[in-house]
Amino acid sequence: MIFDRSWYGRVLVERVEKFASETDWMRAYGEINEFEEQLAESGAIVAKFWLSITPAEQLRRFKARQATVYKRFKITEEDWRNRKKWPAYERAVNDMIERTSTEPAPWNIIASDDKHFARIETLERLCDRIEDAL
Repeated sequence: MIFDRSWYGRVLVERVEKFASETDWMRAYGEINEFEEQLAESGAIVAKFWLSITPAEQLRRFKARQATVYKRFKITEEDWRNRKKWPAYERAVNDMIERTSTEPAPWNIIASDDKHFARIETLERLCDRIEDAL
């Protein structure tokens, strides 16, 4: 099963956009850890990856999307608005990683300015995680 950050919204977007109270997003860390621990105890291999890019690389990619007709749909005003909140998202991500990287479900932080490197690194770490679990 592959999840795409589905249960991390509370501690990221909902936190930064103030859709959730601090009490709610602080409580979510424990709920996340408990859920992932239950997955691991039931035999799932939990592998979490954070693909990290620099603000400069994000800006380069945004501009490239705007300049490429068939990629313009990938960039919206919401992306630009959220970009202005980089420091708040960075704090939220740091807290998320610190509070939800556990033995049964550790985070893998992947430097992703270079997409080719990031893909290979992700696959290698995933294979290592699977081998360790088997």
